[in-house]
Amino acid sequence: MELYQLRYLMAVAEAQNFTKAAERLAVTQPALSQQIINLEKELGRKLFHRLGRKAVLTEAGLVFIERARRILFEADNATKELQDDPGLERRINVGAIPTVAPYLLPGLIARCRVEHPNLQIQVREDFRSQLVRGVLEGELDLAIAAQPVTNPQVAVEPLLTEPLLLVVGREHRLAQRPRIVAGDLAEETFVILGSSSSLAEQVQNFCGDHKITPHIGFRCAQVATVKALVAIGAGVSILPRVARADDDHALVYRELADAEPSRELAVIRHLQRYQSRGAALFLKLLQESVSHRPAS
Repeated sequence: MELYQLRYLMAVAEAQNFTKAAERLAVTQPALSQQIINLEKELGRKLFHRLGRKAVLTEAGLVFIERARRILFEADNATKELQDDPGLERRINVGAIPTVAPYLLPGLIARCRVEHPNLQIQVREDFRSQLVRGVLEGELDLAIAAQPVTNPQVAVEPLLTEPLLLVVGREHRLAQRPRIVAGDLAEETFVILGSSSSLAEQVQNFCGDHKITPHIGFRCAQVATVKALVAIGAGVSILPRVARADDDHALVYRELADAEPSRELAVIRHLQRYQSRGAALFLKLLQESVSHRPAS
């Protein structure tokens, strides 16, 4: 049994198709199929149901693939640990949720390029569930996500507790009101991120806690779209303080007098993953960056 056979197995299981898996691995489909057949012969069990163009794991395949995943994970860890030499270029994969990535990461990466030019950082912006999956499957060294993260295979290190602020357009009726309470939002149209966003979940939970049934007029994929719609008066939103930029002249950010919504950001990583020197260095710089951020 060879490691590459296990990688072939994982690729077919994920793609559920031999041709697509072969394309992903840059090998020929017959070569991939033959290696899966060889693996099945060695194990004495069929690993896939061949259903036309679709390949579905058999019961034996489901059992074996969990072992294969752990074997590959440990092999990759061993390789990283042996190759992680201070004199070599270091590459790390970092994930962040969309309401963090554009505000925290560019400045941090710029600093790394000056102070640690041999540290190569690849970034993936995605929703929390996908980041957790990336950490678990070894695609990400670490990720920045909003709590709660409850998977027992993930180490969670608190990073920052950040206020959530009401944001309205400059011409909105609430923009100049001296005091705003949660109840003032009951009749407002909300502009929020899509349902996969942890921030959207927090906004809806906040409304529920204050007996507000939010009228959601717009669901957006990006914070920039949320801001643009709020700026033209299409609705109101609740955004993290980090999203407030100096160029938001068309927007007004306000605290709610009777509530202090907030979110907790954390760094997540696999409990059993070897933490490279590059990942440890990035985490140290991230913590320093967050601790030096202005309060407002």
